[in-house]
Amino acid sequence: MAVRDAELMTVGPDDAVVTFLTDDHDAVGAALLADGELAAEWRGTEGPVHVARFEGLHPGTTYELHVEGADPDDWLPATFTTLERPAGRLLATVATANDVHFGEYECGRVGDVLEDEIGPVLRSEPGEPPYPEVMNGAVIDEMLALDPDAVVVKGDLTNVGSEEELQAFLDAYGRLGPRLHWVRGNHDAMLDPNLAADRAPCSVELDGVTLAVLDTVIPGIDRGQLSADQVEWLDDLAGSTAGPVLVFGHHHLWNLDAEPPGTEYFGINPADSIALAGVVARRENIAGYFAGHTHRNRVRQFAGARHVPFCEIACTKDYPGAWAEYRVYEGGYTQVVHRALSPAALAWTEKTRHMFAGLYRDYALGPLAERCFTYRF
Repeated sequence: MAVRDAELMTVGPDDAVVTFLTDDHDAVGAALLADGELAAEWRGTEGPVHVARFEGLHPGTTYELHVEGADPDDWLPATFTTLERPAGRLLATVATANDVHFGEYECGRVGDVLEDEIGPVLRSEPGEPPYPEVMNGAVIDEMLALDPDAVVVKGDLTNVGSEEELQAFLDAYGRLGPRLHWVRGNHDAMLDPNLAADRAPCSVELDGVTLAVLDTVIPGIDRGQLSADQVEWLDDLAGSTAGPVLVFGHHHLWNLDAEPPGTEYFGINPADSIALAGVVARRENIAGYFAGHTHRNRVRQFAGARHVPFCEIACTKDYPGAWAEYRVYEGGYTQVVHRALSPAALAWTEKTRHMFAGLYRDYALGPLAERCFTYRF
């Protein structure tokens, strides 16, 4: 029995998810051991894409992981530790998605002819629903099952920013009702520079936590900015709020520890990144900035910004089919990045993991510690 592409995808305070492939619908076993004793067991015959779920685990506990037919490696560690649960009561649960790209019909292109030749470029098969509908439908179903207090979709809602594509996004995510909040990304301002420009900045007040949503778009290009008005708005919001503030936008922060680039930066430009970091440094209740845009899972922390996490979450539309869950407690929060797990979503993401000459998985998935972590206030 051949097991391949085994990945410890998600680890929370009380659960873990492993995904892997077999050549056929083989029966495969997986188990967790704690202190040498069997703690949880899974056996499934569904496939060829398998999802092993382990639930009822203990926070802050180290488990040995065994998947029948798979050797441990960087993506399937021999041991892992569940997340610590922050102190105090649970205040709110928030779900996010980004780079959902309604209207897109092929992926694997980056806009440069020479780079496009790397391949493969992938499309939905004839007769299949468009892959953005497949991926987002699966994620929306999982969000509904989670039943969060708020959902934030962090831009690139569409392929080119047409009214029809935006309406397709609204029709799909409208299932989440009034808890849905969204902001545009660079793809959404390609045709109309004013499309959804009035969506941000805005704040969402939950029990004990405030969500701050920013617009980082420069219409017509893929690079990002943060206007002085929004920097001031965030500073005032955090200064007038007693509880923690979580900040969301489409573009990611420039690396504050690097020299400013000679060309324009792909994310928020250096000057505006420094201004945002200055607000985070001043306002001790700002507890994280969460972006999309890069189609990867990554966390950066900077001494000049109190080591607050600046997070990037991988895209929803293709591998790994990501969305994120935040459980906010009185003493901190957990970030848990999930993979869309419907059979159709898994089939699409297994195709797209091999984009860019097979390098996409290593780029997009990111280390487990940068997908799933606990941050204390």
